[in-house]
Amino acid sequence: MDGYGQFVWPAFIFTFVSCVALYRKTRKELQKQEKMFLSEYEELHATKIKSTEEKKTTKEVLSGSSI
Repeated sequence: MDGYGQFVWPAFIFTFVSCVALYRKTRKELQKQEKMFLSEYEELHATKIKSTEEKKTTKEVLSGSSI
């Protein structure tokens, strides 16, 4: 590298370490956001099931009383 290796290799190592650190930080944040999303989705899904069951019960009661 004609004497420029002393500048090129540290720059390469710094860039590589910076990319690895950024990757790890991003991955950690993604996992945190996934947990938050899944917890909110589970609550929404449970509420939806509950309201669907209530609608079925109401429909059964109404159809049973009209006979």
